[in-house]
Amino acid sequence: MKLVIVFSGGMDSTTLLYQLRAGGHELKALSFNYGQRHAVELEHAQRIAEQAGVPYECVELGALAGVIAGQSSQLNREVAVPEGHYTEESMKATVVPNRNMIMLSVAVAHAIALEFDAVAYGAHAGDHAIYPDCRLDFVEAMRSVISLCDWRKIELLTPYVDKNKSEICRLGAELQVPFALTWSCYKGGHAHCGRCGTCVERKEAFELAGVRDPTEYLDSEA
Repeated sequence: MKLVIVFSGGMDSTTLLYQLRAGGHELKALSFNYGQRHAVELEHAQRIAEQAGVPYECVELGALAGVIAGQSSQLNREVAVPEGHYTEESMKATVVPNRNMIMLSVAVAHAIALEFDAVAYGAHAGDHAIYPDCRLDFVEAMRSVISLCDWRKIELLTPYVDKNKSEICRLGAELQVPFALTWSCYKGGHAHCGRCGTCVERKEAFELAGVRDPTEYLDSEA
């Protein structure tokens, strides 16, 4: 198949890229600059895609930040990034309004323009409680809409929707994913903070998977 992958350069989307590449699919990696605090992820995404030999493009959506920022810590610099374990209430501050629908819409349009067969993204079971646009109901609704938006049917692939992050980490290790190049931290900067929810989740995934964590954390005791 010919696939566009929504690619952030994080653990999940990088493992997905390596898995699809190993499956012999023709890939195009598509990232999005939507004004996120952790825009450093885009540098990591490009480096990973280039190393993997996958064509890469970053879509500039920065103009959206001003109209969708709200109380999202990822777009509104006045809102602090939550620290500690993921909880439904604290991590709501990291939600970017309608992010996945926006990115999927653009990715699907790009797939149609390229005459590709499908779009893939790495929504996983660990995100279900916090992020509505990673839940199975959302995925199924988008799958239905995407199948109707063009004369030629475009598929939506979400192979991790029933997997947790430690399972994805274990799969990535088997695929020799360069985890040291991936980026998770929602605070941005030159190294992972070690304290925000995404850093905590990242560390726990490696620990539960029994995979060595190559990440440099500013706070290694968090």
